[in-house]
Amino acid sequence: MFAKLKELFASSTEHTTAQSKDHYKHLAAAALLIDVARADYADDPRELIAVRSALQQRFGLSHEELDTLVDLAHNEAANATSSYQFTRIINDECSDTDKFDLIRLMWQVAYADGELDRYEEHLIRKIAELLYVPHSEFIRAKHRVQQQVQQQQ
Repeated sequence: MFAKLKELFASSTEHTTAQSKDHYKHLAAAALLIDVARADYADDPRELIAVRSALQQRFGLSHEELDTLVDLAHNEAANATSSYQFTRIINDECSDTDKFDLIRLMWQVAYADGELDRYEEHLIRKIAELLYVPHSEFIRAKHRVQQQVQQQQ
């Protein structure tokens, strides 16, 4: 997984450790968001649009980088046996604020199709626990997204 990512994002032959870590974080976050989109066993284009939008907002990637990241993340999420490999990277490299933002983005993906499936909620709860996000923050992120969804309707 990481070898593909290094090749993909390499704009020169020199890689800095910070750049590599950022790329790993991007892939881990993208894979987790895709897991949420797939959690309800329904392929809804609105959820994929929400994944792409969340990644674009959060990481400011070019369209080409975003396309490649999403493709890689789809492959990694499909081949992963658990979420641990992704949450480990997030735990190692991200602040509490970053983790909260990721949980919030997961809620945005889950609500993108207009309804929250129990499998989506279960997965987000599980990821929040693996990221050591306090339950109060998990709920705060959910309520923030619910309010945004209600305002858009």
